[in-house]
Amino acid sequence: MISDNNGDFNSPTLDIRLPSLQALRCFEVASRLENFSRAATELHLTHGAVSRAVRLLEDELGVALFERRGRRVFLTDAGRRLARSVSEGFDLMRHTAGELRASARQARRWVLSCEPTLLMRWLIPRWPDFQARYPDINVHLVAGGGPFSFSSGIDLAIRRDDFTWPDSYHAEPLFVEAVGPVCRPDKAASWLFSEKGNTGLRAGVPLLHSRTRPHAWQAWADAAGLSLPDGSGQTFEHFYFSLQAAVAGLGMAIGPRHLVCDDLDSGMLVAPLGFIEDGSRYCLLSPGPLPDEGPQAGLLTWLRTMG
Repeated sequence: MISDNNGDFNSPTLDIRLPSLQALRCFEVASRLENFSRAATELHLTHGAVSRAVRLLEDELGVALFERRGRRVFLTDAGRRLARSVSEGFDLMRHTAGELRASARQARRWVLSCEPTLLMRWLIPRWPDFQARYPDINVHLVAGGGPFSFSSGIDLAIRRDDFTWPDSYHAEPLFVEAVGPVCRPDKAASWLFSEKGNTGLRAGVPLLHSRTRPHAWQAWADAAGLSLPDGSGQTFEHFYFSLQAAVAGLGMAIGPRHLVCDDLDSGMLVAPLGFIEDGSRYCLLSPGPLPDEGPQAGLLTWLRTMG
């Protein structure tokens, strides 16, 4: 006399133990292809391993799942019934796993390294707009310039192409660099001259330099076809400091357009001689090509919109 789970006598107990997942996986592929050799190829197993897994599954269930005719196999009625259930189960697991991976990618924190002056004077002031447009993308901003390695925890980087990065890095152009002298509006008249329609820098104008871009003034003069006047000036440790010194009225600095555009809009600085492209550009660097969709693609689209 036997009893089921509800305590009713003479009712057989349903055995709901789950067979081996490896055996079920082998069966799922073999049933879909109705070919043990092709199933073995897809699963990167041997024909014998797939055959044994299916045989063990049949022995455990107590039914034949395939009818074997020479080298060919065909599903039995029991096999077709199990194949439908196993296929639906694996499809559900694949779908759920895909959702979890997508959720994890969405939730992960992306580390974006950006050149310090560009970060402070251009990217951070615009960052609230990015957060409003892409509230689900978590990006951590870090300051860094020049060569770097993606193995150091950086996912993406914004750099000017004034150095050589590895060929394996993928570069997406953002915007070209255009530079020009900038100064406080109340200083422009005393530091510039205009003769016969030509405008230039007066002798003695204090030029502001930086150790990070020591040749900025000469590069601008060469591009503009002008000569630099002799004069006093100061050299600062970082490019950002030379721009702040220009805001303070200490002299005239070379200002890349993207780094001074907010000061120009607010009237803190003027660019009386305009800007000239210097042949360099900023790029978004990544370990490989960016996907068409997702957080990285969203960031690239936004950067180009802002640029």
